[in-house]
Amino acid sequence: MTGFLVRRFGTSLIVVLGVVLVTFTMLHIIAPSPAIAVLGAKASPAAIKAWNKEYGFTDPFLVQFWHYIDNLFHGNLGYSFKLNQSVTALFAEKAPLSAFLSGSSLVLAIVIAIPLGIYQALFRNRIGDITATVISFVLYSMPVFLVALLLIQVFALNLNWVDPNVSQDQSLTGALSDFKDLLLPIIALTLTAVANFSRYQRSSSLDALAQDYIKVARAKGLSERLVLSRHLVRNACLPTITLIGLFLPGLIAGNLLIEYTFNINGLGLLFINSLNGDDYNVLLAYTLIGAVFTVVGNLIADLLLTVADPRIRIV
Repeated sequence: MTGFLVRRFGTSLIVVLGVVLVTFTMLHIIAPSPAIAVLGAKASPAAIKAWNKEYGFTDPFLVQFWHYIDNLFHGNLGYSFKLNQSVTALFAEKAPLSAFLSGSSLVLAIVIAIPLGIYQALFRNRIGDITATVISFVLYSMPVFLVALLLIQVFALNLNWVDPNVSQDQSLTGALSDFKDLLLPIIALTLTAVANFSRYQRSSSLDALAQDYIKVARAKGLSERLVLSRHLVRNACLPTITLIGLFLPGLIAGNLLIEYTFNINGLGLLFINSLNGDDYNVLLAYTLIGAVFTVVGNLIADLLLTVADPRIRIV
């Protein structure tokens, strides 16, 4: 196990550094310096040159990249010249709300999708399975922002149950004070995740039900509840566990669209505003978080599989 963790950590570090290098290179090619975005289009060449020299943008590319990596290892994600604030402070301020949206929707999706997939497998081709399958395919084919817009139209505009614009308080506590307005973003993220998870859970449950150990357990006279709890659920959940780990980076993209749609003051909206405002250090930091989520999600999936199925050995 120790050797596996060391190898995976080393591989993950290389992947993250590779993503940072590619992103840093692309931004450097597109705009070698954010001086014009910071000083304005009418800034004089002398002012731009002085600004670039002050902040190290006249250094060779590799030197700039090395300084950025060195800052990362010291916990410094850079400085937002547009917002006149460190990127680390910005992320610390906005991350809790985004994490709450992602975490709550993921937990709800797991709680709903796993029983739903098992139910569909047990009652295959019946009206409940067919209905759930149709709804899952519809949601699976729809981008999350379209689901969000439909929810806004029905529950905010037509029924007037909630406000389509959530609280603009950047803190999680402030946003939770109007929790009712957070329901639609959470529901939108949950529905799209359930559509993904339930299909995999149904398929894996059908495969498990066809295995000999299920037939033997039933032949021994075990009740259906024991057959499901002891033999089906644990084995049928293995593919879903893998999917959940791989789905973690997808929550960042989902948050980006949801926060923009509902005007939620989190990391996703910060990224879009930074993209429009050429705030490169924020873009780099957001991309770095996406890479970290990807490698961490894969590692979590591998570890959870060994816990759920002891037959899988990590050496």
